[in-house]
Amino acid sequence: MSTILITGATSGLGRYVAFELVRSGHVVLAHGRDRARTERLVAELRTEGEAEGFVADLARLAEVRELGARVAEARPGLDVLINNAGVGGGTPGSGRELSADGHELRLAVNYLAPVVLTRSLLPVLRANAPARIVNVGSAGQEPLDFTDPELTRGYTGMSAYCRSKFALAAHTFTLAGELADSGVSVNVLHPATFMDTAMVRESAVTPWHSVADGAPGVLALATEETGSGGYFDGTRRARAHEETYDPDVRKRLAAVTEQLLTA
Repeated sequence: MSTILITGATSGLGRYVAFELVRSGHVVLAHGRDRARTERLVAELRTEGEAEGFVADLARLAEVRELGARVAEARPGLDVLINNAGVGGGTPGSGRELSADGHELRLAVNYLAPVVLTRSLLPVLRANAPARIVNVGSAGQEPLDFTDPELTRGYTGMSAYCRSKFALAAHTFTLAGELADSGVSVNVLHPATFMDTAMVRESAVTPWHSVADGAPGVLALATEETGSGGYFDGTRRARAHEETYDPDVRKRLAAVTEQLLTA
């Protein structure tokens, strides 16, 4: 059985997946932003199996790095990372929001945080190969404007969300190439369209699917051998936005990412 860290585990898809995993005998490391909610979740999970909670605000990259260090120290057997936490499009018409570090909020939480957390945990994952990284993306993908990656012009929350998920998919494919032959696989998926979550309801969208509909794809990538560098629609192998496969786009994204993380 695996030791699995899942971010954004206190609600929605993350919570559902956490219970499915712990009931299957896996050790679940549940991340949440709110300490009280995280502690309540872990108490519930422990009625089913082994679980431990970790608290961090993913909108603060220093806390993301600290999260990685704490998990690596406390759970050196970690062999699966599920980057699930995310910020949706927000309330229609709402203005541009910034993270604690001054980055556009959706880019920060949906893209920069998974990049930083993954990097901090790669030594542990490599040591425990075969290991897996699962990035929870979206079918909603919109290419970044590399002259304005933080969307200071023409901002909408949904556009910011779709750009962050485009970046996550493109990064996944680049990382898969870097990790070839390491025993660490990385894949990205669209779990299900408009699941019944707080994120979707906040966007004033009527849910189409339940979180139970979105769970099988995440669970399969976390627990089964599915190769690396893939994009999945649920459990079905699919194609991300075509530009995510463009080597020049991915090279420019990598350069911009480094600029943002060192700014």
